[in-house]
Amino acid sequence: MCIRDRCEAQGKYVEAEIAKKRLDELQEHEENRQKEAMRSRQITERLGVEEAHMMEFQQFNAIWDKKMEEFRSNAKQLVDNMKKKHSNELFRFKEKLQKSQPYRPKFSKELLNTRKIQETLAKMKQYAEAHKIKLKADRLEEIELEKLRSQHAHKLAAQEMQFAQRQQLELATLMKRIDTAEQEHKIQRQQDLERLLQRYQNVKQELEAQQNLERCRYDKYKGTSTMFSSYSTMSQSKGKSRPASARSRK
Repeated sequence: MCIRDRCEAQGKYVEAEIAKKRLDELQEHEENRQKEAMRSRQITERLGVEEAHMMEFQQFNAIWDKKMEEFRSNAKQLVDNMKKKHSNELFRFKEKLQKSQPYRPKFSKELLNTRKIQETLAKMKQYAEAHKIKLKADRLEEIELEKLRSQHAHKLAAQEMQFAQRQQLELATLMKRIDTAEQEHKIQRQQDLERLLQRYQNVKQELEAQQNLERCRYDKYKGTSTMFSSYSTMSQSKGKSRPASARSRK
């Protein structure tokens, strides 16, 4: 029997009133203490979930940043290797062209006939006329040589251009494959991020639901004689019933 009840039984109502007020004060103090303890613990739990999420988010970005850095490094190496390979191949192709298609000028009939006339006049000792014809043939040969050299150079250049264009197509195909792979990596990263954020929302909602239930139970037991024992037991078991997904993030 508490002091208030004994005073009431003995007819000491003033003392009973004092004891009742003191008991009410103690009960209110305990209610406030437990409410504040619950509030502080729930804040700590929410902060723990936030901290775990931030750590996981930072790890996620670090892993993906490293993965993308390695991907771009490997892609650059592939491109550099192909460019080097193309350079060597083009050099060998030019050498092969020069050997397989050497410059051998083929003069026109007009020039060949002019040279024959020149030689015939010289044999006939008509040197003045032979000299005139020689000058004419020299000018004609100079013109034809320039034209033949230009044609030969254009022919080789056209074949080199075709070879280089095939190389450019090969390089463009590689670049397209790299770009496609990079886009796939970015899509995968976004999908993984969305799953991570969804897990976080699930954990957060689960924790909020548990904390709301705890506050409802607190309000239900508040002011009753069973509040202290019931809520105290519930509070002790609260730490053991945190969302499993939140604890696993620690």
